[in-house]
Amino acid sequence: MTQGTGVHSAFIGMKNLLKEKKDLEVITNGQGKGDIFHSHSYGLYYFLKSTGYKGRRIHTVHTTPDTVKGSVIFSGLVLPFANLYFKMVFNHADVCIAISPMVENRLRKLNVKSRIFRLDNPIDFSKWYPKNGSREKGREMLGISTHKKIVLGVGQLQKRKGVEDFLEIASQNPEFAFVWVGGRPFGLVTEGVNRINKKIENAPENVHFVGIITQENMPLIYAAADALVFPSYQENSPLVPLEAAAAGLPVIYRDLEEYKLLYENEYLKAKNNEEFSLIIRLLFSEKEFYQMGKSISANLIKQFDKDRIREKLLSLYTEVYYKAIQNTPRFSFTKRLDFRSFFPDKTLVNQI
Repeated sequence: MTQGTGVHSAFIGMKNLLKEKKDLEVITNGQGKGDIFHSHSYGLYYFLKSTGYKGRRIHTVHTTPDTVKGSVIFSGLVLPFANLYFKMVFNHADVCIAISPMVENRLRKLNVKSRIFRLDNPIDFSKWYPKNGSREKGREMLGISTHKKIVLGVGQLQKRKGVEDFLEIASQNPEFAFVWVGGRPFGLVTEGVNRINKKIENAPENVHFVGIITQENMPLIYAAADALVFPSYQENSPLVPLEAAAAGLPVIYRDLEEYKLLYENEYLKAKNNEEFSLIIRLLFSEKEFYQMGKSISANLIKQFDKDRIREKLLSLYTEVYYKAIQNTPRFSFTKRLDFRSFFPDKTLVNQI
């Protein structure tokens, strides 16, 4: 999969979550035969690897046709073909995991015939919470002094992610450092390459573009920052703001309908760049407001507890496997199931 994207981060997080309790054997893009096929990708490899798994194909839907808008060039021409292709991808699966209510709604509008199962993306809180010395190491990586307030932005360099708005917000707040992490994993087909490059070349002096940072180093970047601005115009269930929240940062979202459907708890939000700037200035000038922002983040991420989500996923695996080998269910799945009791030895989950 293409690194530097939220889908890749979600794939790595899920793979690590499945492996951590050692009650499953997980094959990752490897040889051998599993009991369950679980995919996060949607290319030709997805169709090839799923051969022989009829009745046991699970696909986590991170990307929908709406994601094309503002992401790639000629999106208006691409969208009809994207609708047809993604519908084929989703119908190839026996179960589609919808990571947000917005994704679930989009699947139903596409008239997807596969079963739709709602499950949040899991977040490993301990991975992101800063350790001793992390802030200093992160600041050293960025080359920014310890006394400067840092506003962080993370995402691909494209219109949909709001990078141009980030530049405007930075110009309105010259006293703070603004750091954007992310590049163009899809190269020249990314929307607005020349336009955004010109804006980056003429960016205010307080803006730093640092390119793609590895998953291993992102905890240091979050630790170095003081707040995260997430000005994206379209998302399904973004990981970046949850990672930043788990790192203890106040997070400011764009006020989007999908977040109202997704989040069970409140979050800081702004309707436009002026409101983003206002909230940033309040965070850095009012200690009580900053602490409230941190508390909002801590409460927001409770919904995405990895252990609870893992348990739901294992129950789904159990149900899918049982139905595949027995054709019809013989018992209710309302109670917690012992996933391991249905398999002779270790369960093989082939995840791509």
